[in-house]
Amino acid sequence: MAELAVWPGGGGEMGGLTGLPEELLEQIFCCPLLNHVDVVSVCLTCKKLHELCQARSAVWKHQFRRRWPTLIKYYSTTGSHNWWEEYRIRHSIGGQVQRIVDTFSKRFFTKEVPVDGFKDIEALGGSFHFIADELMSILNMDGRKYLTWKFYSRKILCFLRQQDIMEKLKEFLRTPPEHQKLIEGVVLVDQYCNPLADTSLENVLLQLNCITEEVKKVLRLKHSSHPSITAERDEVSIDDLGQQQHVLDAMNCVLYKQLKFKGNEDDYYNPMNSYICQVLAQKKGIPITLCVIYSTIGKNLGLRLEPVSFPSHFLLRWCQKPDRSTDILDYVYIDAFDNGKSCTAKECEYLIGQKVASKFYSSVTTKDVLFRMVTNLFHLGKREGSDQSYQLLRNALDLYLTLAPDDVQYLMLQARLYFHLGINPEKVLDILQHIQAVDPSQHGVVGHLVQLTLEQIARKNQTTEVAVKRHTDEKHRKIEFSVGLIMKHKRYGYNCVIYGWDPKCMMGLDWMRTMGVHNLPHGPDQPFYNVLVQDGSCRYAAQENLICNASPLEISHEEVGRYFSEFSGTHYIANEELQIQYPDDMVLTSQLVEKVYGHS
Repeated sequence: MAELAVWPGGGGEMGGLTGLPEELLEQIFCCPLLNHVDVVSVCLTCKKLHELCQARSAVWKHQFRRRWPTLIKYYSTTGSHNWWEEYRIRHSIGGQVQRIVDTFSKRFFTKEVPVDGFKDIEALGGSFHFIADELMSILNMDGRKYLTWKFYSRKILCFLRQQDIMEKLKEFLRTPPEHQKLIEGVVLVDQYCNPLADTSLENVLLQLNCITEEVKKVLRLKHSSHPSITAERDEVSIDDLGQQQHVLDAMNCVLYKQLKFKGNEDDYYNPMNSYICQVLAQKKGIPITLCVIYSTIGKNLGLRLEPVSFPSHFLLRWCQKPDRSTDILDYVYIDAFDNGKSCTAKECEYLIGQKVASKFYSSVTTKDVLFRMVTNLFHLGKREGSDQSYQLLRNALDLYLTLAPDDVQYLMLQARLYFHLGINPEKVLDILQHIQAVDPSQHGVVGHLVQLTLEQIARKNQTTEVAVKRHTDEKHRKIEFSVGLIMKHKRYGYNCVIYGWDPKCMMGLDWMRTMGVHNLPHGPDQPFYNVLVQDGSCRYAAQENLICNASPLEISHEEVGRYFSEFSGTHYIANEELQIQYPDDMVLTSQLVEKVYGHS
């Protein structure tokens, strides 16, 4: 903060500069050639100039806007702001955030960041936008450098944004059901699962409003006096069935013929189909997200379409009577997944090949739709055991338990997931305590898991030294490669980077049997390497199956920054923590790169 220190007093005059009108001095200080350091340097030379800069807020507003342009949108255009103070606080928070980020690798290199690991950031107490902006600044640094800083900045930003989004979701759920807008809840689910994406309700509504305007154009061509054309959104309600059908026809024309929206049958179980922003961008989705888009546009045009949580296939229903009806035969059911096709109640059963009780044709609340959406994400997360699926499971469970905080089944699933992943054992104990309070009959299962969790905490608290592996050790003489090298798998062809190695296979017999290790020419008694693979997976590969990549490339794996600080163009440079574990590898990697590629 040296360059933003308060003027100490004293100092001489600046000649003719101080004699200029304040308005002209303000123009000079706002010159694009001067940055904040220049302005402060001038201010420190003269009391009059210092007082001028303090008084003329436009100077620091200009510097603020120039240095942090994305933050200006959070300030009222009519309000009065102390821009010097705002600049000083933002500058100070930036320095504090950087210092905290710099500690994360030392503290959490060998483990996941626990919830209380973010307390230093939370304790800053400054504007959330200031902290997030500094983290984004780190993420936007030189693409090949500062990888470890970026890795932990991403984790911190995800945590902070999810905390913020969760509070917004809780506030949304406190709203009376009749005032809850489905699209708002759906966007919050998207934002929570994709906290680093540039997702906003405003942008989603803008896209849906643009589609609405396209539907109006079609209506205008065929039914020029249709009431939906001139009515403002949320201020129109069409009662005439014929006019409602005109809206449906126009919507189907625009959505499915002009814009080419469709059900994603080829990749149905991709989680992206559940995120409204991705569905709008790709124009492909599953029934529930397509129904959200369809019903929101219908509402904009005065058409009431109610959500129906039909088994295995989400639908909308359209009443054919002037008044609301309880008879399922008085409704037409719309399949947004199949080009807006209209179905009778009987035809809906053909969609899933079985008879369905009448209760499943009823309309559901906004909260019910969110339950269905989050449950879908939960089951998608269970389909495979990758890091990405575990994160999806965690997100889905967080959301589900926000909707139903006392659901013992899902609370137990959350506790078991956290225990299995070995993260946040203290939170596991909190969850188990809550289960016991909600349902005392679970005391047997809860007690057993509490004991296992306490044992897990005790093991974590035992200080274990990092195993240092040197190539000069006799048992490591067969090691040919080193951390940071970009490799290619001879058999499967995947690209990867080495982040660790063992002198022989250290996995259990079951794993070796499953992977056919004993069928390899050199079997398990050869070096094995931990590698981060381009497809996002982490693998354990035999030395005989790896070869230096003829065309080294960056590996787009989210864990790269945990181990490496920079990509040099030919190899990755280990960060301080990895260098401690493999002290000889930096030199060996440089030597091998020189030998293979002719330069380091």
